[in-house]
Amino acid sequence: MSGLLDVIRSGSAIGDPRPWPRFAVDADGWIGIGQDIADGRGKLVSLWGEAGAVHMAVMVAEDPGIAIFSLDCPERRFPSLGSLHAPAIRLERSIADLYGLQAEGASDTRHWLDHGRWGVGHPLGSGGKAAPGESTYAFLQAEGPSLHQIPVGPVHAGIIEPGHFRFTANGETVVRLEERLGYVHKGVDGLMTGTTPDRGARLAGRVSGDSAVAYAFAFANAVEAALGAEISPRAKHLRAVMAELERIANHLGDIGAICNDASFGLLQAHFAVLREGVLRTASSCFGHRLMRDRILPGGVAADLDGRGIAELRDLIDAIEARFAPLVEIYDETASLQDRTVGTGILRPALARKFGAGGYVGRASGHEADARKTPGYTPYDALRFETPILEAGDVNARVWIRIREVEQSLSLLRQILEGLPTGDVMTELRASGTVREGVALVEGFRGDIFVWLRIGSDGRIERCHLRDPSWFQWPLLEAVIEGNIVADFPLCNKSFNCSYSGHDL
Repeated sequence: MSGLLDVIRSGSAIGDPRPWPRFAVDADGWIGIGQDIADGRGKLVSLWGEAGAVHMAVMVAEDPGIAIFSLDCPERRFPSLGSLHAPAIRLERSIADLYGLQAEGASDTRHWLDHGRWGVGHPLGSGGKAAPGESTYAFLQAEGPSLHQIPVGPVHAGIIEPGHFRFTANGETVVRLEERLGYVHKGVDGLMTGTTPDRGARLAGRVSGDSAVAYAFAFANAVEAALGAEISPRAKHLRAVMAELERIANHLGDIGAICNDASFGLLQAHFAVLREGVLRTASSCFGHRLMRDRILPGGVAADLDGRGIAELRDLIDAIEARFAPLVEIYDETASLQDRTVGTGILRPALARKFGAGGYVGRASGHEADARKTPGYTPYDALRFETPILEAGDVNARVWIRIREVEQSLSLLRQILEGLPTGDVMTELRASGTVREGVALVEGFRGDIFVWLRIGSDGRIERCHLRDPSWFQWPLLEAVIEGNIVADFPLCNKSFNCSYSGHDL
C-alpha cells in the first residue's frame, strides 16, 4: 500500500498542474494516503469529483507543500476517505449528490446538497437520472431520559442565509447539535464548466458575498498559474490591499455582532461605524463597496491614484485611533466577559484534526495561514505575525480577530509605502493545450482553495472551489455540546461560517 510520501517521491506526476503536482493513484494508494492524513502526516486541503474520477489535495510538510491525487472510478465507486478521516465525510456526500460517485465503506451516505428538489440525480455525472422528490431527512438520534428536540431554521430572523439546526437537549443543556445545509446550493460547479476565465472570475467573486475579493484572488491566481502568466508587481500589491480591506471590514463586523449577541449593542454600533468607513473607502478607491469584480485574471480592474492612497492612509489612522478604546471596553466589561469566556470551547486537537483555518483554528492553537504557508506574492516580502491562542472559546475567537485587524492595518501601511509602479493588467492568452492551475489564498475565514482545468480553447473544463467553512461547520456541532441553547447564537456568530460558500 503506497503512502503519501511514497507517491510524491515516485515522480510520476500527471496533468502538469501548476504550481503543485498531481499524481494518479490506485485504490490501495488512495487508502494509504487517507491513512497518512488520519495519522497526521498530511492535512486534507480538499476533496472533489468529476464524471469518472475523484481528486484530493493534501498539504505536506515536505516539498512540494501541496500535492493532488487522482483516482479513476470506472465503476463509479471509490474507497471512502471519510471512513478514515471525518473531515472528508460531507465532501464525499456532496460528490455523491453531484456526480453519482459513491464512497465505499462510508459511515454516512445521506444526501447533503441534494434536497430532492432538482428533479434529477447526480446532475453533473455521466448522464443524470430522474430522482424522487424530497423525503424526510434522517437526523441522528440521541437517547436518554428527559431529552427533547428543538428545530431551528432553515428560515431565520433578519436577513440571513438559510440553514437548519436540530438540537437535542436536556432542559437547557445541548446534548447534540446536527446541521443540515445545502439550501443555497446554486450549481457553481456546473456554471463554471465551459465558461471563459473572465466570466469564471465573476462567478467566483459571487460564491460568498463577504469574500468576493478572496475568491476572485484565488481564482485569478489559479488561472494565471495554469497559463504560466506573470502579472505586474503593482497588480499583485493592489490585490493584497483589497484582501486586507476585506479582512478588516469583516472582522470589525463580526466583533460587533458577537458583542450584540451578548446583549451589548453599544459596541456593535461603534464597530459598525468603523466597518462602514472601510466599505466607503473601498468604494471610493476601487469603485465597489465589496470590491466585487475588481480582481480579474491578469491583474486588477482598478488602479490607485494619489487621492486613493491618501484616503487609505486616513482610514488606517482613523481605525487605529478608535479601535483600541473599543477593544478596551470589550475587555473590561464584565457582562461581556461572562458570556464569551469559557463558552463554546473548541479543543486544539479537534481543530488540528479538521485542519480548521482562520480565526476558528488559530483561536485553538492551529497555526494555519496561507499567506505564509505555502505563501504567495506579495506577502512573502511583507512583515506580519499570525496570532495564535489556545483557549478555543468565543473570547479567543474575538481576540484573534482583534489581533488580525491590527496586523492588517500594518500590512496596508507596508503595501502603500512600497507600492510598485507599472501597469495593472496583463493580457492572458490561451496556451492551445489543456492546462491545470491550483491556488490557495487566505480569506478572512481561512484558506480558500481553487483547482481548475482550462481546455485548449481557453475555456474552463472543470473548476473546484473550496470554502474554509467546509472544515468549520462540523466543529460548531462539537463546541455547542454541553453549553446552553441560549449560547448557540453566540457560538454560531463567533464561527460565522458561510452558508453560501459551503453550498456550492
